[in-house]
Amino acid sequence: MKHHSSVRKFGRNRAQRKALLRSLAESLILRGRIRTTEAKAKELRPFVEKMITKGKPGTLAARRELISLLGELAGQKVINDLSPQYLERSGGYTRILKLTRRESDRSPMAYIEFV
Repeated sequence: MKHHSSVRKFGRNRAQRKALLRSLAESLILRGRIRTTEAKAKELRPFVEKMITKGKPGTLAARRELISLLGELAGQKVINDLSPQYLERSGGYTRILKLTRRESDRSPMAYIEFV
């Protein structure tokens, strides 16, 4: 039974899921908008929003943590561009727009983008 299991596993083990989320987050941060499956977008949203909230203070510790999680380019972009943009906002930095289903396997697709 699946009681109180809120983590989507995507048929991957923990390390692969973590790598998938990091890769999706890096792409979203660098591009501003990505097209992915609806389930991956829903799992990615809290991950990215926590990264932006971590970057708001702009401290050295926050900078190092973001760079270790996301890589040099994405970490710097969060600290320098995205976090200052959302200083007045207390959450809800991303939106998910549902799209038509993918032709090959009929998976529900979505755009995830910054507000």
